[in-house]
Amino acid sequence: MQPLKIVHSTFVPLQLENIDTDQIIPARFLKATTKTGFGKNLFRDWRYENDDETTPKKDFILNNPEYRGEILVAGKNFGCGSSREHAAWSIADYGFKVVVSSFFADIFKNNALNNGLLPVQVSEPFLQKIFAQTNGTTLSIDLKEQTITIDSTKEQEKFEINNYKKTCLLNGYDDIDYLLSIREDIEAFEKQTA
Repeated sequence: MQPLKIVHSTFVPLQLENIDTDQIIPARFLKATTKTGFGKNLFRDWRYENDDETTPKKDFILNNPEYRGEILVAGKNFGCGSSREHAAWSIADYGFKVVVSSFFADIFKNNALNNGLLPVQVSEPFLQKIFAQTNGTTLSIDLKEQTITIDSTKEQEKFEINNYKKTCLLNGYDDIDYLLSIREDIEAFEKQTA
């Protein structure tokens, strides 16, 4: 995984609540076991009129070329439904580094953190302030300081994250990389208890 420290980007506003994992990545696209290639099917049923990708739905936000960025901002209860890890894979593979919402389903949140995707949970009033911004507004997410800032207004809010997962994201570690990073401490402990 790549280290994630500060993300400064425009954002894609998806003002829908209760987005479940089957909407994020429909079950018929879960045939692969590697993490790549899922981005093209992110929100597939919302993005296209049919299965052949020839008719994009004009009113869906990801089909609007004016909205781009590394941050997806969605309504509350994002990632509910089944526990498929592919949902986090598809969001990251599409190019998002951060998802912002006022509430995340626990399993989605953990899957995101395990795959280098940062879920930033904000208050509902702060989420609505983000949605009120015009196209082209940037957000800054500072993982070390655990802050999210609306750059145009300088309004800022703190967010919570598990310290272990924060360390992993800041360093680009998965669970094995983390254990390898503290190998000397583990070996010293083993010598003390032998």
